[in-house]
Amino acid sequence: MKMVKSLILGSAAGLIAMSGAQAADLPVKAKAVEYVRICSLYGAGFYYIPGTDTCIKLGGYVRVDLALNGGDYNPYLNGVGGAQNRQSNYFVSRARSDLTIDTRTATEYGVVRTFSDLIFSWTTGNYAQVGGATPGTAYDASGTNVGSYNLGMYHAFIQFAGFTMGRTVSAFDAPWQSYPAGGPDSIPGGSNHVTGVNQFTYTAQFGNGVSGTLSAQDPTQQNQSNLYNTSYATSAGFIAGSYGLNNFGGTRAPDLIAQLRVDQAWGLFQLAAAAHNNHVAYYGATEPTGHPADKWGFAVQASLSIKNVPTGPGDSINMDAVYTDGASKYNFQNLFPQNFAMYGGTGVAGAYQSIGVGAVADGIYSGTTAATGTGIETVKTWGFRGGYTHNWNPNWASAIYGGYAQLRYGGASKALICANNLALVGMPIANCNPDFNFSVIGVNTVWTPVKNLAFTADLNVSRLDQKYSGVIAAPVGVAVSKPAAVYELKDQTGVSMLIRAQRNW
Repeated sequence: MKMVKSLILGSAAGLIAMSGAQAADLPVKAKAVEYVRICSLYGAGFYYIPGTDTCIKLGGYVRVDLALNGGDYNPYLNGVGGAQNRQSNYFVSRARSDLTIDTRTATEYGVVRTFSDLIFSWTTGNYAQVGGATPGTAYDASGTNVGSYNLGMYHAFIQFAGFTMGRTVSAFDAPWQSYPAGGPDSIPGGSNHVTGVNQFTYTAQFGNGVSGTLSAQDPTQQNQSNLYNTSYATSAGFIAGSYGLNNFGGTRAPDLIAQLRVDQAWGLFQLAAAAHNNHVAYYGATEPTGHPADKWGFAVQASLSIKNVPTGPGDSINMDAVYTDGASKYNFQNLFPQNFAMYGGTGVAGAYQSIGVGAVADGIYSGTTAATGTGIETVKTWGFRGGYTHNWNPNWASAIYGGYAQLRYGGASKALICANNLALVGMPIANCNPDFNFSVIGVNTVWTPVKNLAFTADLNVSRLDQKYSGVIAAPVGVAVSKPAAVYELKDQTGVSMLIRAQRNW
């Protein structure tokens, strides 16, 4: 009996050991894979980031541009392009890749959102003379001017509980910025911060599509035009469209924006106002020379969009109008050139060519010391722009657009500028008026053969209506290979075209 008991216990122990060994050889159960889940809270394209309650959406586009007789995308209004000679490119090309990242998280305080938009571009540049005052001495073809890579950040902001903190479009902007129905970057008649501006903004929703916004935004990069000290004007500067030393000091105050907006099924209406501080450094090179007092400027803008007009489904009309005093970039906006120097032909006997010059500015003053200096006189402007888009069918759409703006210098500013012009280039006071008008009109057609792939052809005409008259004795224009000669002061016209292919994703 004792022997049988020992045999049974031994057999059981052996079976337990064998089963343990077999169990050890079995694969361990894998942890469940956490698949990416669709997030339907914020529209199509959002997914939950694995392991979190945050939703993310990736997007962007690849764009290829060919601009004829213009930059990308501006007509030639100054510099090498405005010279209209053998240095000017007949065409400019650009390849761009854009990436957007949108994240959103639902919280007890509402949705927390972050958004970023990064662009990567290669754009053709221009040749520029670098070797002395003799035309043709040497040109920079090293790549510095003939093309460049560009990394940009158009948007990077956080939104929380009605606040927007970071870089994005301005609350002052119309929703279409400078593109009421497409068109070039150089349409005047309102602000344009499509490349973003740093800001701290609060928006309140009042219901029924009505909202109000207060914003403080950094003016340093986007909203400061020229602030000229005419005591430092030169003849070379004049023919480049400059009236002296652009002498902004350090930023002392943000631009303050207020906006009221109504969004309805029929479209939208928006009214915006901005206050802008003009702060000069010094009259001279050092602190003891003194400085003029700061001068605040302002801008007001009204915008209107009408959707689904009777001409067809999806057709729209966009328009806005603006007035500025000491805040000119809210009309001649951030992507608009702030100086004109456009050359053309002439019928005046003895004149080499014609030239149209002009300058956008926030204010004008003069002086090298406090004893001789003046205060800032602000510059006034007004303008409007609009566009109409018609959809022929789901694959074809056409548009017509335009913009017009006037700039007016005050009496004291004109006296300072014209006294310099007489001394520098021999322009009679009777022929001197630095005011100007600028207009753009254009048409485009967009073909969308498949969803998110579009081909665009856009043609526009620009007109500089400058108020100078007669002739001037201009110095050598080294950078644009223009000789010292007599030039007729004359209005100028530019024609440019854009051909674009773009794939959104």
